[in-house]
Amino acid sequence: MATYARQDVSFVQGEGAWLEDDRGQRYLDALGGIAVCGLGHAHPAVAEAVARQARTLVHTSNLYRIPLQEALGERLCRASDMERVFFANSGAEANEAALKLARLHGHRRGIRRPRIVVMEEAFHGRTLMTLSATGSAKARAGFEPLVDGFVRVPWNDVAALEALADEPDIVAVLVEPIQGEGGVRIPDTGYLSAIRELCDRQGWLMLCDEIQTGVGRTGYWLASEHDNIRPDVVSLAKALGNGVPIGACLARGEAAEVLGPGTHGSTFGGNPLACAASHAVLNVIEREQLIQRAGQLGARLREGLHDRLSGHPAGVTEIRGRGLMLAVEMNTPCAELVSHALNGGLLINVTAGNVIRLLPPLTLTDDEAEQLIERLDAALRAWHHVNAEEQA
Repeated sequence: MATYARQDVSFVQGEGAWLEDDRGQRYLDALGGIAVCGLGHAHPAVAEAVARQARTLVHTSNLYRIPLQEALGERLCRASDMERVFFANSGAEANEAALKLARLHGHRRGIRRPRIVVMEEAFHGRTLMTLSATGSAKARAGFEPLVDGFVRVPWNDVAALEALADEPDIVAVLVEPIQGEGGVRIPDTGYLSAIRELCDRQGWLMLCDEIQTGVGRTGYWLASEHDNIRPDVVSLAKALGNGVPIGACLARGEAAEVLGPGTHGSTFGGNPLACAASHAVLNVIEREQLIQRAGQLGARLREGLHDRLSGHPAGVTEIRGRGLMLAVEMNTPCAELVSHALNGGLLINVTAGNVIRLLPPLTLTDDEAEQLIERLDAALRAWHHVNAEEQA
């Protein structure tokens, strides 16, 4: 079905930060499958783990114990400072579990119609419930009636949240530590801490959608660590399997005890194959200290982008980011830049209309980082040249 406006290119092979198409042309991947391929493409440790597990056991169902799943759950809980985990197959499913958990928590407290606070411009998934929580009116259009029970407030606005303190049926706040699809928007210092304090005061659960920001992307295991706060529920996916579908909803405290037998489930969630891939991902991240690397290289990339693109004739207004989650904001819509970059052997995307989003692998080398800057500069100049000619 025509659900994607695809670029006219077919990739047949990948290695590290590079992809090769069916004509032998190589591309530097600065998008990483939209923050999925944190170790780059065809990482040998992940490939070997998947091949070995595929020869051993792929699936048994969650009616039985799965040792690889149990071990992975323990590792993720240690890394995230959580207590329990539900395994799913995607970020949307992980968020769906978090939202169901919050609703069930509310019902058990005697709230007949529990409501969850969500943010404008947020993106949480394409299932009907996660779509209802998503802030994009364009994404929601045509799928009404949506799931009710959500209260939408402006992003990065503590006062708007405080104004809800007297609402008796609110049970949780769902927030992205950095809005990815919304334009790589970074909140003010203290915003997440204020949400944590409000949730503690009101008895609400704090749900953090770390689908795009988690697994070391921003220089910490979780982006919420930048504000030194601990959510009640965290959702992970994307980079967790380096391309093998896996999602996780983690919880602590009272939230960790909400879901039980019969309340939620997944046929494929936490299967041995996906868990083997995720173990391999965590092994590489730990062994090669890639979380620290993401923070250090991200800072150098931001500096390099500032040096090369500040005052750019194409109209760059801001360069921002944390770790290897970066944005170059333009002063005008720039969706056509994707094709110009593709022609120059660089994969990027444009979100929120005028924001170039960069999500390169955590394994990116210093030389590849320089090539990224050079190729983006060239794409911007090509795009600006075409625009200037059209306006002449």
